[in-house]
Amino acid sequence: MFTRRALLVLVCFALVLSLSGSILAAKKVVITYGNFSAGKDNEPTLNAMKAAFEKAHPDIEVKLQSTGYGEYFRVIQTQVAGGTAPDCYELNYENFVTFAAKNVLTDLGPLFQSAGMDFDAYDENALRAFNYKGKQFGVPVSYSVVLLFYNKDLFDKAKVPYPTNDWTWKDVIEAGKKIRALGDDIFGIIQGVHFWEFYKVIEQNNGSLFNADHTKFTVNSPENVEALQYMVDKVIKYNIEPTQAQKSNQGDWDLFSAGRAGMLITGNWAFTYMKENAKFPWDVVVEPGNKRKACHFFSNGLVINKASKNKDAALKWIKWLSSSRESCTLRVNAAWETPPISDPEIIKLYTSQTPPDNRKAVFESLKYLVTPPVVEQFNEMAQIIDVQLQKARDGEKTPKQALDDAQKELEQKIKL
Repeated sequence: MFTRRALLVLVCFALVLSLSGSILAAKKVVITYGNFSAGKDNEPTLNAMKAAFEKAHPDIEVKLQSTGYGEYFRVIQTQVAGGTAPDCYELNYENFVTFAAKNVLTDLGPLFQSAGMDFDAYDENALRAFNYKGKQFGVPVSYSVVLLFYNKDLFDKAKVPYPTNDWTWKDVIEAGKKIRALGDDIFGIIQGVHFWEFYKVIEQNNGSLFNADHTKFTVNSPENVEALQYMVDKVIKYNIEPTQAQKSNQGDWDLFSAGRAGMLITGNWAFTYMKENAKFPWDVVVEPGNKRKACHFFSNGLVINKASKNKDAALKWIKWLSSSRESCTLRVNAAWETPPISDPEIIKLYTSQTPPDNRKAVFESLKYLVTPPVVEQFNEMAQIIDVQLQKARDGEKTPKQALDDAQKELEQKIKL
């Protein structure tokens, strides 16, 4: 039997534990995280990341705010303008510069320094994409590159050696001709003639959309006309790339996975699709160039709202999410793009998953990255150029005529 005094001590002890629990609960920091890339396919992985982080940081709770890509940037801009933006959120490179220029993001340099953290875990090229005017306003959380996919069976049948990282446009044309000769419904390559390929292909020819100080469009430069001629010739002159009619509304990935194309220019985000759908051996290499190499680089980064009252907790979350081994392992195993870190264990985990066998080409491509051009009227600029590229692709205009017309319209409607 407990004495009255002993019971009183137990009651007091229980009260102390209860009060302590309440105090600890009250000290838990709740942060909000806005994102667009999880989607329905990767939402379970993001939830697993959140659970792992909260287990390691019991004093922080993360509330996820996931929005579809089509609506996300309109929503986040409205939230920023209204003072209701999440503590931290995801931005792709194309939109990052716009947000950084509006002075609504936190400079992460001082935060990292005060927390005893550094940026050493990140791939240098991926990290640089989120540096604006010398300040690190974001950290990369994932990235993708574009590669040359190739069908080994078609190369073998055409008696053409497999592509290498040293290939040029000339090699693509010559291999494409031999593969095209295999049959009326077999094509050498699928790349597409549109804005998202054009701005990269002109870089391979030492061209650019703008002059050096970004004050004038140079869309119709001789280098750019030559690059567009190469893109159009593959469709019209050599027909190693299918016309729109020859595609018969079939998607590029579907054509390649069905064994109807020897080569395909697309991103490493297609690995899972090809693994599941291509019934032939395939692999990848760094994309061919001409006067130099240039590869697409698409990256999503994490930023902290400048108005956030929970910056320290938000910093712990974005650092863990973007660079911890546990988070990156979850990302790799879910085939959710590529972690932007230099951890040899994560790189080994990524490259060990096949196909393709040559996954190291993803990392080799980082030497030649080209980021999307950024202007305030980006969508309007892209559409103006795209309309003219399609006219060249379909033979309605010569490449020079198309780019001359694009140049004229851009000068009239787009402010640099």
